[in-house]
Amino acid sequence: REYATWTPHALITAAGLFAMLIASHSNYRGADVNLFLSLLALGPVLLTMVRPIGAFWLSMAATPVAAVVGSDWGDEWPWLPGSFVCHLAVLTIVAIRTRPRTAAWMWLLTGVYGAGAEIFPARYNHFGSNSMQMLFFSAIFLLAVSLRHIRREARQEVTAQQTVTAHERSRRTLLEERTTIARELHDVVAHHMSVVAIQAEAAPYRVENPPPELEKAFATIRENAVAALTELRRVLGVVRAEDYEAPDAPQPTLADLDALLANVRETTGLSVDKTQTGAVRELPQGVELSAYRIVQEALSNTLRHAPGAAAKVEVSYVLGGLGLRIVNGPPPEPSLVKPSPGAGHGITGMRERVTMLNGEMTAARTDEGGYEVTVFLPVAHASEGEA
Repeated sequence: REYATWTPHALITAAGLFAMLIASHSNYRGADVNLFLSLLALGPVLLTMVRPIGAFWLSMAATPVAAVVGSDWGDEWPWLPGSFVCHLAVLTIVAIRTRPRTAAWMWLLTGVYGAGAEIFPARYNHFGSNSMQMLFFSAIFLLAVSLRHIRREARQEVTAQQTVTAHERSRRTLLEERTTIARELHDVVAHHMSVVAIQAEAAPYRVENPPPELEKAFATIRENAVAALTELRRVLGVVRAEDYEAPDAPQPTLADLDALLANVRETTGLSVDKTQTGAVRELPQGVELSAYRIVQEALSNTLRHAPGAAAKVEVSYVLGGLGLRIVNGPPPEPSLVKPSPGAGHGITGMRERVTMLNGEMTAARTDEGGYEVTVFLPVAHASEGEA
């Protein structure tokens, strides 16, 4: 980092010293004049480090002074060798540190000066003008710098666009995951609301001579349940994809986990083991559905990013909730199948499901080079629900 900071300053100083050296060895009018011309060549180049535009104007002012003071018989006009190198270095450095438009008007002003200097006769005979040489070489240098600016801005624009695209892709994936979760949970909630409506309608017939207040209360419960179910179906219509069809089979639960693992082993050849701890109990349907989908997505990630690796699924029925741990080892070396370049959105979907249930989740690489997903889904104890 320190090297990158001081390198430009060192290069500018070297350019200034080179211009100073050229100026001091291209004039024979005495030591004092040589020193003066050397300083005129060095000053503008060093000034570019702090005042780029000011350095250009200083070079424009120093050039005619050097030409008048140091011009001798046989010298080209109006750029003495030291001034030529100095102004060319200043134009290049200022172009690097500013915008291409600034480099363009600096080049035009240089041409105007060169054309104007031809009008005024010199004190001595000269071989000719070197303004065209200055314009030619400076145009090449400035064009190269401008192309560098354009390429850098293009790269920055592409990088910014890629960042925006990645952000939009992540956002779209997040919305798609939430929509998928909403569609799945619709069936769960709709089932419960239907049960409430049916039981509320049948309840008065289970009581002999029910009082009118009780019949009215059950009728109100049924009406509200039916209304809620209707609104829920409207919401599903909003989030439903055009090609979405309601599933004929019920939503999967943890009871279907063994069938899922068997299907994965049979169709993909993935070696996956399952361990289960704690007393198995019935959990809320939303929790079981989310747990099933989390295991399913974690195994899909294993197949996608670590083909050939062994996986292990742990299900823990603990006090206050359900624990899940899905871990896979590193892919075998050398791997016969290259991992697919997945976008990593499976973790996003799992986090959405866990967050929806106020759970906790960690996903990280293991020390052995594999990957581990740990999830805890809180579930109220049966006694708490009854209370």
